[in-house]
Amino acid sequence: MKLFLTAFLLFFSFTLAAQTKLKLPQASPKVKLTHTIGITEVTINYSAPGVKKREVWGKLVPYGKIWRAGANEATKIAFSTDVRILQENIPAGTYSFFIFPADSSNWYLVLNKQLGLWGTDGYDQSKDLIRLPFSPQESDFHETLKYSFNDVQPTSGRLVLNWEKKQLAIPIRVEVHAQTLKSIKDSLATTKPDDWSVFAQAVNYLLQQNTEHELALEWINKSIGIEENFYNTWLKARLLAQKSEFDEALELNKKAQRLGKNDEKTYKTYAQEIEDAAVLWKEKRFQAN
Repeated sequence: MKLFLTAFLLFFSFTLAAQTKLKLPQASPKVKLTHTIGITEVTINYSAPGVKKREVWGKLVPYGKIWRAGANEATKIAFSTDVRILQENIPAGTYSFFIFPADSSNWYLVLNKQLGLWGTDGYDQSKDLIRLPFSPQESDFHETLKYSFNDVQPTSGRLVLNWEKKQLAIPIRVEVHAQTLKSIKDSLATTKPDDWSVFAQAVNYLLQQNTEHELALEWINKSIGIEENFYNTWLKARLLAQKSEFDEALELNKKAQRLGKNDEKTYKTYAQEIEDAAVLWKEKRFQAN
């Protein structure tokens, strides 16, 4: 009898484990939102509750208590690089995202190093990375809590929380050039030794920024050393012209036009720009003299 009972219990437990979990609609569905600012990915994971005819601020979300800034698990935010919020530096990483609404007009943004919390259960204030003051604004009614990214520029953007008739806008800034330059250097350190194009791409970026001129010359010489072609020769000509070294730039311009005959199909894309630059640089050389 004991053997039978044991076998039955084992069979029953295996049967339960094998049962399919139904996928059902959630009262507060999960949302994952990612936006890129510069080269920085900002991702927020949250569950979105509805108002459902309830009084939200001061009731459902009490004043004077930490709030998960969503529903169910604590909201999480991740930054792929360092960012700045107001005057605070935020290291790259993932954080729990809380709001502390002191009252109707004085709120605090809280980023906390604890992860995997259910709501605010186990929240430890000593693990806060930042606690920054913000003032919410009145807004149009939003039945469902919603995060969005607004006013995104190459170096900044705003993460906006809307729920019921309140809106909270959090400015995020990134140091794009420093991060891009680090990313470029990391990529160049691991690039294939015969890949001339990756050095050319890096130089083109520095040309557009008009910065790190000596470093750009070093990289373009490496590119040309791997394989000389019209494109990297043209980039070096532009680098020299950028420093008003027009004699050398014009010589390289001519060389780029000659090398373009080896790759006429690709050269056509740049031909007019290269030829126009030669005319412009001749005028600037004459003016300089």
